[in-house]
Amino acid sequence: MEETETNPRRDHGTRRAALWATLVAVPVTVAVAGFTFAKLAPESPDAASSASASPRVQSSAPVEMPAPALAQRPAVLCRALVSQLPDTVRELGQRPVTAGPEQNAAYGDPALTVACGGTAPVKPCPSPTAGGDLPAGCFPDTDEVWTVNKVCWHPVQEADATVLTAVDRETPVQVRVPKTYDQPLQWVAPISDAIVSAVPSAKTAPSGCSA
Repeated sequence: MEETETNPRRDHGTRRAALWATLVAVPVTVAVAGFTFAKLAPESPDAASSASASPRVQSSAPVEMPAPALAQRPAVLCRALVSQLPDTVRELGQRPVTAGPEQNAAYGDPALTVACGGTAPVKPCPSPTAGGDLPAGCFPDTDEVWTVNKVCWHPVQEADATVLTAVDRETPVQVRVPKTYDQPLQWVAPISDAIVSAVPSAKTAPSGCSA
């Protein structure tokens, strides 16, 4: 019986074909794995950190505020205003107050406060002579006023805060913005919206105010 001898050329060709298939398959596998990892990985370090960032921590303790007695009309308007105030002012959550929740509100830590009614200065008066005092309810007529969302605000700078008073409303509304918060006029925008909804305009307003 004649033995059939295996063809060495054919076997060599088969091995070469298998080697080429392996060399082609490895880069493809690596590319697919790299693409999958890229899809699963965060787009940037910022995206990863922002996903795990915690919200601003603030105190939930009541904020100490005075609550002067109000006449009937201001009391009604202040209750209406407080009911219209937002739950947050920008990223600051609302906090309880120690007195007058029907006329006062507070947000954040340090506390941004809103006080309705009272005797805040609401009209410009000629500056007194040297050493004199302005009449009650007045601010110097040389001071600037600023209109934010249809409410006219008079700012006063204190050591640790900017105090803004709405001077074109039936009853004054005063917002105290701690120095921690930059650009104080931006913080009164959502409060202005509530004031427009709840507190009617005064019959007269400082000349610098505009609708």
